[in-house]
Amino acid sequence: MSDYDAIIIGAGISGMYQLYRLRELGLRVRVFEAGTGVGGTWYWNRYPGARFDSESYSYGFSFSQELLDEWHWTEHFSGQPQTLRYLNYVADKFDLRRDIQFKSRVSAAHYRENSRSWLVTLEDGSCHTSRFLITAIGPLSAPTMPKIDGVDSFKGQSCHTARWPHEPVNFAGKRVAVIGTGATGVQTIQEVAKTAGHLTVFQRTPNWCVPLHNAEISREEMAEIRGHYPEIFARCRETFACFLHTPDPRSAMEVTSEEREALWEKLYNNRGFGLWQGNFRDILIDRKANALVSDFVARKIRQRVKNQAVAEKLIPKNHGFGTRRVPLETKYYEVYNQPNVELVDINQTPIERITSRGIKTNAVEREFDIIIYATGFDAITGAFDRIDFRGVDGLKLRDKWQGGPQTYLGLMVEGFPNMMMQMGPHTALGNIPRSIEYSVEWVAGLLRHARDQHVTRIEATPEGVASWTDHVKALGVGLLSNEIDSWMTGINRNVDGKQTRIIARYSGSAPAYRARCDRVAADGYRELRLA
Repeated sequence: MSDYDAIIIGAGISGMYQLYRLRELGLRVRVFEAGTGVGGTWYWNRYPGARFDSESYSYGFSFSQELLDEWHWTEHFSGQPQTLRYLNYVADKFDLRRDIQFKSRVSAAHYRENSRSWLVTLEDGSCHTSRFLITAIGPLSAPTMPKIDGVDSFKGQSCHTARWPHEPVNFAGKRVAVIGTGATGVQTIQEVAKTAGHLTVFQRTPNWCVPLHNAEISREEMAEIRGHYPEIFARCRETFACFLHTPDPRSAMEVTSEEREALWEKLYNNRGFGLWQGNFRDILIDRKANALVSDFVARKIRQRVKNQAVAEKLIPKNHGFGTRRVPLETKYYEVYNQPNVELVDINQTPIERITSRGIKTNAVEREFDIIIYATGFDAITGAFDRIDFRGVDGLKLRDKWQGGPQTYLGLMVEGFPNMMMQMGPHTALGNIPRSIEYSVEWVAGLLRHARDQHVTRIEATPEGVASWTDHVKALGVGLLSNEIDSWMTGINRNVDGKQTRIIARYSGSAPAYRARCDRVAADGYRELRLA
């Protein structure tokens, strides 16, 4: 007999909720978590300025009315400290910790056909078995360091944003370097610039950033939000990517230039992802429409940055607006007007190495007290690559996905029975917690069916995987984002073998994704191989 009915890897948002739902089924469940606490993304990413860019009240769990009634979000876009408090509150309220084993990093998970079970090995060498294995390891959880010589030689303080110290880092009067200007880098830079003696930003690829427009939420406003939770979550269920924003049904090319500018001004001055997610329907597929909105944002950057030579460096030239993940910011561009901030374009002035005193480019060596690596993640498949997953006949998952992931509904892999993935490749991402709640409930429904029908082996079929993988690839045809190097197309210059674009994410609508999964469940999971 296995130690558990199900083992869950990871105690972030998806792992916590999956535990809650499987407990309801009466299953024996164990969660293994590498960190010392719950929270996943919000446990590890403690860097200054870390916060939601989905509205807080659209991001939290929706499954418990009590929880919705009790929790008070204090900002429209919650910062990391409050978000982590929220997730700890959830863990305490539902007594989740008793089934979570912390400081327990999974190193391997091997399927055993003779017992139809999984053998899970932790880094400390201990082994545990379960009938079912559920990965809740997140699409952005495997941080990468840059391929720069001498990274270990720096004598000052250095840290990656995704492995930030638990104690505060003091920047006051310090010489600070930030390498990277993605979403994490943008949040970090705008915060560090407030107190650093001097901040040097090393930028390889500028990104199109738009204002967050965050604000505090009063008790009166929170009471009003609580009264509208049913409408808020209904809105998230019906929109393309589960955000409060959804595309305008018009084409950018069918309206006048005045109408375009008016909508873009409105979206630019409203909260959140509106300019990205609530824009004309064709800005991400029509080159002319995309060029027009890119020009609009470029003009905004030039208006906000005083030194026009610096402004030009901050305007992307190799991708259009929205074709990469859009960082939301609070006075980010104004940072470059400060006398204590310098921007270094490493395309023009490449970094040669990290030295004991700082960073040496091909032009000069700069000395620093602190180096911050905002160099991102080995996204979507990276966390899977770091665990030795082996399926039937010892097949390695990394080998199976060598040319790109192949999945069934983004939830299962053929040849890896009884393994389900939360937020793995080819699934609907968008506003992540909204996607998580659906996916967790779908997996719970499948395991309820398995329990009731005495099913001990669940596997995706080759036909199901081929059909879904082809469907995901077809959805990506015509998307300008799939012509761009980014984590969304599987590119990471800091990881060997991640230099070729792949279709790693589902790019259809969330309602269409749910409808497809619902049909599988309604048909008694007959598309799966059950035994």
